[in-house]
Amino acid sequence: MQGQSQQQAYDRGITIFSPDGRLYQVEYAREAVKRGTASVGLRTPDGVVLTANRRVSSPLMERSSVEKIHKADDHVGVASAGHVADARQLVDLARRRAQGEQLRYGQQIGVETLTRSITDHIQEYTQTGGARPFGVALLVGGIEDGEPKLFETDPSGTDYEWQAAAIGGDRDVIQGYLEDNYHDELDVDGGIELAVRALSEPEDEVVAAEEVDVATITTDDETFSSVSVDRLESIIEEIDVEEMDE
Repeated sequence: MQGQSQQQAYDRGITIFSPDGRLYQVEYAREAVKRGTASVGLRTPDGVVLTANRRVSSPLMERSSVEKIHKADDHVGVASAGHVADARQLVDLARRRAQGEQLRYGQQIGVETLTRSITDHIQEYTQTGGARPFGVALLVGGIEDGEPKLFETDPSGTDYEWQAAAIGGDRDVIQGYLEDNYHDELDVDGGIELAVRALSEPEDEVVAAEEVDVATITTDDETFSSVSVDRLESIIEEIDVEEMDE
């Protein structure tokens, strides 16, 4: 009974390591991320593309109510996978941090600095009793000193910088497609097309325009901008034509 009690302690308590040095609650949070619909981010020489699958569970649900991509500041966007409510809390934190930088110093916050603020907050919840880790991963993309930047956050509180990355369900398949097809000479339009193709890779057909949410931040204006459904439809039509010709 004592051994079972100890096992339950490190299985349920975030502040207790297992005998093999693992934090099970963090690993469970990663599993929550895998159960979410996928998001893709990629960096091009002239901007960052954030793309998210926002499939709905019922035809009666308003698709616009599914929030997967958020504006954190004029020059920074965030895409999420996992628990939407957890993502909303972290996005609100990012917005407050960005506003504080602007009010205190009169300048935009750096993308890496903002990401580190988010992951520092996430990490606190991996060693605080009576709390649980955030069951969400984020892709934070934007422009810093004229250069596109893209970071991923993990439920452990670790951040990674990427050229192209996928989070959420079917990550391995989507990431494999990105690794095979990404190149650093893509423009923003090419990045959108690649991201849509990558999100479609686990499916038998290209995703529909209304099932995808896309935002860009370009080096020209350094401004977060959502991509219209009409533009997405034209990109998806081109993908369909190319696949029929192959």
